[in-house]
Amino acid sequence: MYQIIAYLKFLTKATNQHGVHSPFVYNFVTKCLYDKTKFNDYEILNQYRTDLLNSDSLLQVIDLGEGSKKLDTKQRQISQMAKTSSSSVKNTKTLYRVAKYFDFKNSLELGTSLGMATFALSIANPKANITTIEGCANTSTFAKSKLDNLDVKNVNFEVDNFTNAIPNLTDKNYDFIFFDGHHNKEATIQYFEALLPKIHNDTVFVFDDIYWSKGMTEAWEYIKNHESVKVTVDCFYLGFVFFRKEQVKEHFKIRL
Repeated sequence: MYQIIAYLKFLTKATNQHGVHSPFVYNFVTKCLYDKTKFNDYEILNQYRTDLLNSDSLLQVIDLGEGSKKLDTKQRQISQMAKTSSSSVKNTKTLYRVAKYFDFKNSLELGTSLGMATFALSIANPKANITTIEGCANTSTFAKSKLDNLDVKNVNFEVDNFTNAIPNLTDKNYDFIFFDGHHNKEATIQYFEALLPKIHNDTVFVFDDIYWSKGMTEAWEYIKNHESVKVTVDCFYLGFVFFRKEQVKEHFKIRL
């Protein structure tokens, strides 16, 4: 119910490119978020998801985050996970366009899940270096096997909880960080602040499910108001964060 009410409120405030006066954000919206190009890679992404939906394999899942709103069992069917817990087709294609638009060279993903978003980031920038962290070893192994079968070479899979993994990251900074695990207010804020030392001026943070719960929306509001954040773009399911010092602090709600 919370998400439905939040979405209706979002629609009353959201706009499109015509409500954007920042050249940087206008270009991001029109040339990336609203890009209607039918990339050939979309078919590959669709096939990946179709394979997941058709899978009758079972996984023993250790869920270190808030879990699934629809899947309560620890033994979960891949097809059901793809329907409920994995990135949607729309979000996956959006992440693909974002990675291609900004040409990220070094990316970090918190929450591998079944590898949908990981795969999108990988094929958008085949020469990029991508690190993805997953708390459940079985889920990580499954995703890695899928991407290995597709001959993906630019992804480093790590199994650990985010609290332990983040301090041990050896990269000096990242161009892109995707927060897609542990949908919890305190944890989201903790990971956000822990990764701030890894940013540079053009780093992009993306938060998944910012209206997952009241707590997640409160975390999103905290992040928007943080002194290091200059611009945010709220697309309801995904929240984009920019740190560009040359920008005036502004917040946008954009319909996708």
